[in-house]
Amino acid sequence: MRTDEALRLVAAAGTDAELFGAHAPARRYRELVAALHPDRLGTADPAVRARATDAYVRVTTRWRARRAAVLGDYRLHRLAHTGDLADLYDVGADRLLKLPRHPADNDLMAREAHALRAIEERGDPRYLPYVPRLVDSFRHRDPDTGAERRVGVLAAVPGLRSLDEVRTAYPDGVDARDAAWMWRRLLVALGLAHRAGVVHGAVLPRHVLIEPDAHGLVLVDWCFSTAPGTAVPALVPGHEDWYPPEVTAKRPCGPGTDLAMAATCMTWLMADRAPRELRAFAAGSRRPTPAARPDDAWRLLRELDEVLERLYGPRTFRPFTLNP
Repeated sequence: MRTDEALRLVAAAGTDAELFGAHAPARRYRELVAALHPDRLGTADPAVRARATDAYVRVTTRWRARRAAVLGDYRLHRLAHTGDLADLYDVGADRLLKLPRHPADNDLMAREAHALRAIEERGDPRYLPYVPRLVDSFRHRDPDTGAERRVGVLAAVPGLRSLDEVRTAYPDGVDARDAAWMWRRLLVALGLAHRAGVVHGAVLPRHVLIEPDAHGLVLVDWCFSTAPGTAVPALVPGHEDWYPPEVTAKRPCGPGTDLAMAATCMTWLMADRAPRELRAFAAGSRRPTPAARPDDAWRLLRELDEVLERLYGPRTFRPFTLNP
């Protein structure tokens, strides 16, 4: 297997069966490792080496998890999702086990656990469904390498779809009347977190999950969270342009950081279908400096409601369709 073939396979595989194949998975694993091993790519282009190294880590982590089958008190079933820095496995009982691919990301996993615990302890119980529920957090030592990883177990909600999926389904943009309920609920999730002293730090379309039929929303991946007045610890690779200036400059961030990113998500989601009034509202949330932006999600939600009422009148339930 050539390196370019292996890279394409790793990028496209959503499940272990797709990655390792239904027949002779051990042979496929050996082929992938041989094609992607860093020692084999000593003279390759640095960008190719970086992609191959990342793919190599993904392959070896998933293979070890597949072989182990059990981590702590949890038996791994299928690979359910591949996240920014971790793979999420179905462990039954509506639970997902989140296993980081690199032990170096243990600190980010610890941030997520801390953030979710803080929100659960300090947040308004009415709004807790807007964030994942942390079921368990523990350390697991790889029996083959001795590497220790911090593992999280999260309560799973079926039927959720990311804003990336929504935009794919609506390439010309989502109707602003549909985007309105998503924006409102995203502000509720952020208001809940900010009142608990947590800044999400990575409000991106891939982290905003909706339940289309019931108009639900869950803001996921709190690994990049921080406290107000401190810097966001890392950026999601490939999404640098989504962040406001204070994040990329590693300056102190706050609630206004999240609100700016939320506005960017929603204008991107609506594309050219965003009315002038909502574009102006979003621009106010994206001013260049945090001091010039709104910093209270609850107050911003009231202001959004005023804009929406002027545009569309009193709120009514509008069914939203997203094909499987």
